[in-house]
Amino acid sequence: MDQKMFCYQCEQTARGVACTGNAGVCGKPFDVALDQDELTGALVGLARTCLAAGTRSSHADELVIRGLFTCITNVNFSREAVRALTDELRAEKERLAARAGIDPVEDLLLGQVWADDENTRSLKSLVLFGLRGAAAYAYHARMLGSVSDEAQQTFVRALAALATESDGAALLDLALEVGKLSHDVMGLLDAANTGAYGNPEPTEVSLKVERGPFVVISGHDLRDLKLLLEQTEGTGVSVYTHGEMLPANAYPGLKRYPQLKGNFGTAWQNQQREFANVPAAFLFTTNCLMPPRPSYADRVFTTEVVSYPELVHVPQAADGTKDFTPVIEKARELGGYDHDVQLTGINGGTTVTTGFAHGTVLSIADKVIDAVRAGKIRHFFLVGGCDGAKPGRTYYTELVKRIPDDCVVLTLACGKYRFNDLDLGDIDGIPRLLDVGQCNDAYSAVEIALALAKAFDCGVNELPLSIVLSWYEQKAVADLLALLYLGITDIKLGPTLPAFVSPGVLGTLVEKFDLAPIATPEEDLAQMLA
Repeated sequence: MDQKMFCYQCEQTARGVACTGNAGVCGKPFDVALDQDELTGALVGLARTCLAAGTRSSHADELVIRGLFTCITNVNFSREAVRALTDELRAEKERLAARAGIDPVEDLLLGQVWADDENTRSLKSLVLFGLRGAAAYAYHARMLGSVSDEAQQTFVRALAALATESDGAALLDLALEVGKLSHDVMGLLDAANTGAYGNPEPTEVSLKVERGPFVVISGHDLRDLKLLLEQTEGTGVSVYTHGEMLPANAYPGLKRYPQLKGNFGTAWQNQQREFANVPAAFLFTTNCLMPPRPSYADRVFTTEVVSYPELVHVPQAADGTKDFTPVIEKARELGGYDHDVQLTGINGGTTVTTGFAHGTVLSIADKVIDAVRAGKIRHFFLVGGCDGAKPGRTYYTELVKRIPDDCVVLTLACGKYRFNDLDLGDIDGIPRLLDVGQCNDAYSAVEIALALAKAFDCGVNELPLSIVLSWYEQKAVADLLALLYLGITDIKLGPTLPAFVSPGVLGTLVEKFDLAPIATPEEDLAQMLA
């Protein structure tokens, strides 16, 4: 079969190699994939022009972040939207070049990267996909008014290097620099979110849907949730989080709205089944959007960088406001359920608990440290990352079920849905399962680990701490690079290793960082507790 596209950025890529046919496994048509390659090439051209001109613009900075985010898996399926953004990028490149009196630098043909030798291609992919993930975090921080000039410089330099750098050692160093960038923008977003909505508090979240009209909001953008809550006040329309929006229930500035009732459903990959014929409106603020099925496509809305043909898109006005009236009216029209409906997690639980970000955990640090010193807490596990559809992801459920009662599990991102409805009990009042938050809250997990290391006067790698990550898309790549930048070793990654990591690059990561694929829950648990 002729190759129509080339995409291998997500964990579910075809045959564990690459999507090359009429569409990706994610549902992205080949022509949209080609448009996103062109958009990425235009980003490199803009970045190189900024460097050649010796200047950037605030608009160029915003375009770089938006362009990278647009290409993340399950974000944008619209040729029209991707092409319009590419045109906007090129116009800004021409403007900056003209202002500096130079010729604009040509766009990169991304096919040149895909045609590189396998190790160079692998390292450049690691850089590019890490940049995409980090851009998502920078985008959300930007929406709350938090930007970093240093971070923007790194985005531009790293993008430019995709066209100019071919040395393996330099590209690996650049990947770790992207890890620093990821850590920094996660910190920026953490400060922006807590500054706007307060520090998350431990919160039990109901999985019951109450009678009456409701909106389900999915994604990561807390600002969009805040705007929706403001606009649903007094309307009789309830709001439920979905997927990665679950931790929003723990923020004081959001949970104070009585119409924020709880969480709907489980992780993103179940949406086509869980949304079918549900009498509610669905709003996607970020990934992961799957191609909607006819049984609910008429009630799905998108906003921000998310776009899908024929779905209603809610734009942002020049003053930063949004009008969610179409979403709210659709919820009213559908009416919701005429009785309460009790949903459950995948293990049958009817509630989940979230809100254990670093502010909360560090407030009881003395209690945690005392429990470790008294031998009541033997080991910590960080089990988190993206969820997905592969059967092998049951590994994470089985692992957590097998973890001994004298151990504490920290979790984050949507991978937690594999076990977050389990009742693991507590150790002297300290819950054994601590939901730290969204994928960007890997920052919180790092802050907790650093605080424990300081308390015990050791390095993070010397703590009784094991890290087991699940990955699916590019924010997980950014999270992994952040951990590697911080020098954290002996990380287990699954359910499969990335297709874009060549054997040569994998060998380097194993040698430098002891990165390893997951095996079985029994084998891995025995090794981690040895």
